[in-house]
This record gives sequence, C-alpha cells and structure tokens, in this order.
Amino acid sequence: MKQRKLEMLLEQVEGFNSPDASLEQYTTPAPIAAELLHFAYMKGDIRDTVYDIGCGTGVLAIGAKLLGAEIVTGFDTDHYALQIADKNARSMNVDVDFICKDISNISGEAQTVVMNPPFGSQVRGSDRPFLSNALKLANVIYSIHNKGSKNFIEKFISPAVVTEWYRTGFPLKRTFKFHKKDVEQIEVEIYRISQSL
Repeated sequence: MKQRKLEMLLEQVEGFNSPDASLEQYTTPAPIAAELLHFAYMKGDIRDTVYDIGCGTGVLAIGAKLLGAEIVTGFDTDHYALQIADKNARSMNVDVDFICKDISNISGEAQTVVMNPPFGSQVRGSDRPFLSNALKLANVIYSIHNKGSKNFIEKFISPAVVTEWYRTGFPLKRTFKFHKKDVEQIEVEIYRISQSL
C-alpha cells in the first residue's frame, strides 16, 4: 500500500474525546502515522507481531494492521481511549487487540514496537519508560520524539543503536486551553532503533 493511500485511510481514525494534558494525549496526525508506518514497512519491519505502546485511539496499531502485520496489539492506560480505538478498528474492518495496561506492566515479544510517546512537555522524562520497555519487548522500535533528542536517545538506549532517523513536521492541532494556535507545526524526529545489526 502506498503511503498516501494509508494516510487517507488513517484520516478516518477518531481521536480523543477528552484528552488528558498530563498524559500528553495528542492524536498522532494521519500524515505522521502514515509516514512512520510506511518507513517501517519499507524496512521490512511490519510483518509479524507489532506492538503499539501508548496507543491512544489506535492510529499506529490500525495502520500497522492495514499494512499487513499478522498480529497487532495496542496498549494504553486510558480505557476510554481504548474504547475509541476498538471502535476505530471495527470501523476500519481490522483485527487489533487493545489492552488496558500500564507501560511498566506490558510483557511479551514483538517483531516491532511503534510508538508516539509523551515528549516530556508536561512531565519531564515521561518518554523514558516507553523507551525502556520498548527495548524489552522488541528488537526494532520506531518512535517519535522532540527535535534535538538524538544525543539523549543514543545514550539512553545503548547498547541498542539508532540505525536511521530524520526530522519532519508535526501538525499539532489545538487540543488544550493553553494552546494558542488552531494548528502549530512543530519539528519532530522519527527514529528507527535496533538491538541487533
């Protein structure tokens, strides 16, 4: 499936009804979700089992299934978000399991983890548990982070390595009262992390 077609399909995924600022519950925009997933797909990393940790309303998990992943599971602590994720998956006619679980309690083994963790804007270091646990769950991780995170990520994940990364624009829609613009374009970095070369 081409990236643009995937993006058009993911535009149908419903976002949060009542996002929580402390959890940094921003809906991953369809263009960014499609970009990350297509990147992973072209590297051969969307085939077997894919975990989406901190899945919110399920855009990355649903996209992974649309690209042909055999087994996809989304994890989040917000059961309301997971109800929307389940509804989204059913409306897209894909089979994705959504499990309500704290990041520290996720276990199992996946080929690939995809995630858009909190950037740490509200709670400093909130992306760290996501990175730590992703490394326990899969050999390959795709993750979105704030611009300028590369040095921190390389040190934090060692001995795993960043095999590829690039910067892209993230259209952040007004979600909370403290947002001043309807859409603010922020720069983010998408990383491919591997535990084996």
